[in-house]
Amino acid sequence: MTTGNEVEPVIDSYAVAPNKSITVGKETFAYRELGPRGGIPVIFFAHLAANLDNWDPRIVDPIARNRHVIAFDQLGVGASSGRVRKTLEEAADDAYEFITALGFETIDVFSFSMGGFIAQDLIVKHPDLVRRLVLTGTGPRGGKDIDKVAGVTYRDILRAALARSDPKEFLFFNRDTAGKRAGKAFIGRLKERTANRDAAVSTKALQTQLKAIQKYGRSAPSDLSVITRPTLIANGDNDRMVPHGPVRGTKPSHPRQRADHLSELRTWRHLPVPPGFRSDRREILGRLNGGASPRIGRDSANHFCCAAHPAMRTRYWFAGPGRESGTAPPG
Repeated sequence: MTTGNEVEPVIDSYAVAPNKSITVGKETFAYRELGPRGGIPVIFFAHLAANLDNWDPRIVDPIARNRHVIAFDQLGVGASSGRVRKTLEEAADDAYEFITALGFETIDVFSFSMGGFIAQDLIVKHPDLVRRLVLTGTGPRGGKDIDKVAGVTYRDILRAALARSDPKEFLFFNRDTAGKRAGKAFIGRLKERTANRDAAVSTKALQTQLKAIQKYGRSAPSDLSVITRPTLIANGDNDRMVPHGPVRGTKPSHPRQRADHLSELRTWRHLPVPPGFRSDRREILGRLNGGASPRIGRDSANHFCCAAHPAMRTRYWFAGPGRESGTAPPG
């Protein structure tokens, strides 16, 4: 029997985080939460055709050791009710309703791929909602070749079917030896949760999301100047779904800034595979919370900067106020 004085135990493993739901109007959102309660939560925005089971626990668990983490299903996806929205603006509106229904007025965001599209639409409409923003494997509204995501996706689904593999191994990873090994390991981690798994994403949901992404890619650019909070943008250098490069208008002007990239993995989301990166990712999240950021250059026009990870071949773009000085990475 539970009394009102008992404190809910802290869940520190995404693989065992309980499934929860909240009703907003006529719709119900499925979600999972873990980590210590209190403070500003980190809301995770997932990629195309992703349900709650598609978050890598090696990403979620280290963040949840010190932060309240919440992952959720968009409407029409997984165990959430309703239908997938025809535009990503509508999906952003749904996300806002979900977040405010939980009682949060300020959040941090960790987003990946399509989740980054939605996160951008969210912050454009509600710039005061998001305190810190992480965009990985994503791009801006109207960005280069984003409207071609559907074609890339369908081709890789076919390639995966012929190879009897998970499509994510083709969509997210290079097809060299290291990439194939990393892809298999990633899919294995997604299967660590064995009980109370989420409902599968339907083909119709996938198709609707792809059409929404196509509209996003063919739209006029959003006014991203409203994003004034510290922001981290990280892309792989061989991301076929969302071609790499900074958000439009954010390219650093410092002559010594360099672009270091991922070599075997296409998206920053999967960098936990190399063990040395996990602790550094926590440091990055800490810096987004206001800590010091060494080796940062500055773009005086847009406050967007590029920094080189000391161990990995990856690219980071930092944005937001408080980046007034620093040393650019060696050229």
